[in-house]
Amino acid sequence: MSTSLSPARAARAPAKRSALGTLSDWLPRLVLAPSIAVSLFFVYGFMIWTFVLSLTNSRMLPSYDFVGFAQYAQLMANDRWWVAASNLVVFGGLFVGICLVLGAGLAILLDQRIRQEGSLRTIYLYPMALSFIVTGVVWKWLLNPSLGLQAMVRGWGFESFTFDWLVNPDMAVYTLVIAAVWQASGFVMALFLAGLRGIDDSIIKAAQLDGASLPRIYARVVMPCLRPVVFSAVMILSHIAIKSFDLVVALTGGGPGYASDLPATFMYTHAFTRAQIGLGSASAMLMLGGVLAILIPYLYSELRSRRHG
Repeated sequence: MSTSLSPARAARAPAKRSALGTLSDWLPRLVLAPSIAVSLFFVYGFMIWTFVLSLTNSRMLPSYDFVGFAQYAQLMANDRWWVAASNLVVFGGLFVGICLVLGAGLAILLDQRIRQEGSLRTIYLYPMALSFIVTGVVWKWLLNPSLGLQAMVRGWGFESFTFDWLVNPDMAVYTLVIAAVWQASGFVMALFLAGLRGIDDSIIKAAQLDGASLPRIYARVVMPCLRPVVFSAVMILSHIAIKSFDLVVALTGGGPGYASDLPATFMYTHAFTRAQIGLGSASAMLMLGGVLAILIPYLYSELRSRRHG
């Protein structure tokens, strides 16, 4: 009995395999197409719509009476916007800088293979599991002069102790820094610790044989190897600082007055509570510009390193 295929069946086999190959190539694209379309519409589509609204005189409802860049000019003349922008510089600079220093220090400490490393790592990382709303509410209680730290210390007998930053217009923005650093420094520690564990031990041993002290090894040998980690941490923390909204609402509410306003709370207030959608959209586009100013150099450095690699 012959086992050879008939000519017709032999001709259909390659066609069937070709059809199956085409289906297997297109099936993942078909599965991903709806989510990609939704993402394009609800992310980039609304970005474009926000930019269009920023060029109009929209108030309570969107209108399409275009006024050019008048909303941006009005934004630049708004004192509250400049308070929010200056607060972002203070908050963002301190937040990023302190998180980097604390995160690197904690990572170096844990890199010494100390006892209970797993427990300490969990404790440091735990705040990152909380939302900024929860963080803001907890720190609002801790920093409340009549309930928290000040009341506790005065209850110990130190009646002259004062810590009223939460209600002090000149210091309220620094309470945002305290709460944000408490939450995010553990995340930065995890990034640095992963980078440290990825460095070849032979480099450190060679430096030790040359007589270098441990602080000098970390400063001159280890930290330069962690430049990609530092750059990634700066990008992530800066992005968090620019879009910070929930922490401000929960902790200070932007007050006293608008002393602790940030651009995100400014945008929300004007777009949704003051019926100035055009002005709010203009501030949102400037926030997007800040994010892009951080993201584009990062993408450029990544593509350049891959190209040269």
